[in-house]
Amino acid sequence: MLSGLPGRAQGPSGFAVVDLEATGSSSRRHRVLELAVVLLDRDLEPQGEFSTLVDPQGPVGPTHIHGIEPGDLGGAPRFAGIAGRLLTLLRGRVLVGHNVGCDRAFLAAEYARVGLRLPAVPELCTMRMAADRAGRAVHESRDARGYGLSLTACAAAAGITDWNPHTALGDARTTAELFTHYAPGAPGVAERLASAEAVRWPEPSGVLAAADALWMRRSNDQARRSVPNVRHGSA
Repeated sequence: MLSGLPGRAQGPSGFAVVDLEATGSSSRRHRVLELAVVLLDRDLEPQGEFSTLVDPQGPVGPTHIHGIEPGDLGGAPRFAGIAGRLLTLLRGRVLVGHNVGCDRAFLAAEYARVGLRLPAVPELCTMRMAADRAGRAVHESRDARGYGLSLTACAAAAGITDWNPHTALGDARTTAELFTHYAPGAPGVAERLASAEAVRWPEPSGVLAAADALWMRRSNDQARRSVPNVRHGSA
């Protein structure tokens, strides 16, 4: 539990822990293939989780890494079909991820393709938090794995071993567990929560506003708690 935070705000607040799998490493040239969001409230209690495969409208990329075959995508929505629901999940929350800048870049690129600008959302990165806890900086020009800051290494150090790596939902769940381990006492958390509540989010219009495709999980994802009626904005 986080102590000393301001009172609960009207509307959604807390943290949106995100992870995604993509067809490659470039947010400009490659596409989101799978994404997951785990919602935590201001006291780090779970509120729900959501995940879906996404039709990239092209090659799926390195199957040997993410395990997704073209045949797995039958019935999967395109990003435009889930963009509105995803905005509802992210609205009012701090964006959290392991190397969160990468996740944000892919989300921003996908939203740009459908004509929306992802706002400057306050972020917290569990990779950076792990580095800070260890008393060392992560240099962009070096491989984070060499510093033991990969999600697998950080999870192992925190005693988290039972998860499915390189699946969006498995990685998002693990990142959420790491975050609840790191966040108490971490600097800047309360300030980011307050800033997140003040962010002005875009409102989809036209066809994009009407689009509300069903999210489709991997067949081997085990469901946990979910928030009902998210498509109507209750999350």
